[in-house]
Amino acid sequence: MRISKIFVTVDAIVLKITAIGFLLLLIKRKNEPFKDLWALPGGFLDENEDLEKAAIRELEEETQIKVEALEQIGTFGKPFRDPRGHTISVAYLGFVPENTIAVAADDAKEAEWFPINQLPELAFDHSAIIQTALKKHDL
Repeated sequence: MRISKIFVTVDAIVLKITAIGFLLLLIKRKNEPFKDLWALPGGFLDENEDLEKAAIRELEEETQIKVEALEQIGTFGKPFRDPRGHTISVAYLGFVPENTIAVAADDAKEAEWFPINQLPELAFDHSAIIQTALKKHDL
């Protein structure tokens, strides 16, 4: 019997609308890989955990933002997207009120809102994930 060495992660694309347009929530990674680069909040799926619940949990753990639901926008699984091994990420999209504040926690060094057209360099393939979400919603 062959045992898979493929891991599953979840990522949360969280947007809020403001007077200057849509802002995207990013976290600065506290740990390798891509330490000190900006990334989407997210992480590994726990055993026996629902995908959407995992995305909601990771969002809260890393940013202290609580949401009730997120919309699945795609699955990303190109080999070598994560230097730790073959990882498949299921990405989710959510919108929060304009006054939502993010506070970095867990393995996030910082949490910050960025205009969607002025994003910093991102870890992993998070630029492609964000572009997919924005295209799906004509943003």
